[in-house]
Amino acid sequence: MLSPWNIDDIVAELREARGRSKRVVLAGNRRAPLPSPPKLQRVVEGIYAALFPRHAGAIDHSDEGLAVFVSNSLNEALSVLIEQVRREHAFIDESRAEHDSPLTPDEIVAAFARALPGIYETLESDVRAAYDGDPSAKSTEEVLLSFPGIRAIVHHRIAHALHTLGAPVIARIIAELAHSQTGIDIHPGAKIGGSFFIDHGTGVVIGETAVIGERVRLYQAVTLGAKRFSIDEGGALVKGQPRHPIVEDDVVIYAGATILGRITIGRGSSIGGNVWLTRSVPPASNIVQAQVRSETFDHGAGI
Repeated sequence: MLSPWNIDDIVAELREARGRSKRVVLAGNRRAPLPSPPKLQRVVEGIYAALFPRHAGAIDHSDEGLAVFVSNSLNEALSVLIEQVRREHAFIDESRAEHDSPLTPDEIVAAFARALPGIYETLESDVRAAYDGDPSAKSTEEVLLSFPGIRAIVHHRIAHALHTLGAPVIARIIAELAHSQTGIDIHPGAKIGGSFFIDHGTGVVIGETAVIGERVRLYQAVTLGAKRFSIDEGGALVKGQPRHPIVEDDVVIYAGATILGRITIGRGSSIGGNVWLTRSVPPASNIVQAQVRSETFDHGAGI
């Protein structure tokens, strides 16, 4: 049966359309293979298996059995990762040129591998914070196996390390994998201290330049966003400037709160549900809706 479309004509027209693309891609790199989200999902699963082998399907729980499982999982994950980082470094657009990593892909992955014990220790503090902070949690095993906030922070700890080492595209893909799975959107550039807990989590947004201290707890639909964006002389957005909140240690931010701009939430503060906050607050503050002053936004300012 003949198809109702002419595939050769469509393929030719698509090729011509791609040739007219305004996206910035160096001409010599148009044929370079791009990083693969499905393969990076495998990387995350392999690293998770190396960090938490009992929770990732290891059958032999003896020391020797776990060592073999971890070795196999980690070797496979790092082998796939190094190829993906090589792919990222093979396509360089103008926006990356001034931020390019001094490390080679092999050096990035080696440094990342060496960082895994520290990542594990931080994640252990996150798991404990989730267990201690949620009365519904019956065990840390339940937390690791089923809590979306923990899934998101596992991805973030991995993504942030890669972002810092010089693989920002790989890191962003890993972050977006968690976003699609949990509804929690954390930019890999965000700096987040240990014992971090996101309860429920759906709709949480944490921007690129946010800085979060130790023992911070967020509930669903919290936004740590930018209030406005700087524009250069040509009208383009200025990238990389600090524009998201600083949240100090021991802060709790309740559901639906929106905190915008490079402001500081002082240590030990509590930010109530549905609060809209665009000013810094001192340590030990207790902010509820009635205390928040009204502000207007114009010229596209906002989240």
